[in-house]
Amino acid sequence: MDTRGLKWLGMFGAALLLAGCASGAARVSDPRDPLEPYNRAVYRFNTDFDKAFVQPVSRAYRKVTPEPVDRGVSNFFANINDMTSAVNNVLQFKMSRAGSDVGRVFINSTVGVLGVFDVATNVGLPSYKEDFGQTLGYWGLEPGAYFMLPFVGPSSIRDTFGFAGDVVLDPFFSIQKSHIYWGAVVVRAVDQRADLLDASDLLEEAALDPYSFLRETYLQRRESLVHDGNPPRGDGDDFWDEIDFDDPAEI
Repeated sequence: MDTRGLKWLGMFGAALLLAGCASGAARVSDPRDPLEPYNRAVYRFNTDFDKAFVQPVSRAYRKVTPEPVDRGVSNFFANINDMTSAVNNVLQFKMSRAGSDVGRVFINSTVGVLGVFDVATNVGLPSYKEDFGQTLGYWGLEPGAYFMLPFVGPSSIRDTFGFAGDVVLDPFFSIQKSHIYWGAVVVRAVDQRADLLDASDLLEEAALDPYSFLRETYLQRRESLVHDGNPPRGDGDDFWDEIDFDDPAEI
């Protein structure tokens, strides 16, 4: 593992240590969120950082970038994500899905000009977007405590380690030139944040407690993804059945 990998693991280890210290004996409102005092503090930090820096850059990006170019950038990074998805589908023994992901990468990387054009969807190859957190869940690892990652956002203990795995699996991770690697990270983050501007505005306006709403939505969505859209049912699931987790406007 190179120095970037050690930095990521060090970051996760430090965050987990801080979370354990912050939880203390404080009362929490949800048993799935025993680290709530820490998580709310990180949520406030992330929100303030987002409003001060990320949102202005993302709004400017969306304003000055023509829609076809913006779509092409999103498609390019989605094609990269399909590579990671293919690996995770193989690890879950979902070979037909892995084949679809590989087919998408081949078609979009060639006919689609390095993924700028999403030709694969038009020929009937769906994108499954499997990640390493889902793979860990598939193999029976419980999500553990809800966990807010600095700068990244909502996660769980399982998905935090899954995120580290996805970083290592990402093709950009093998790039040795730091300025190219971090440049790609920044462009991807800004592009994704620009796509979610409307959803985040809706969250702030509609939810009495945006933190609790985000937590519930994230946990429900991850449970659905791990079980391929058919999670075990529990009390109160009827409300969440009305939400389309694939539509950013609803999450």
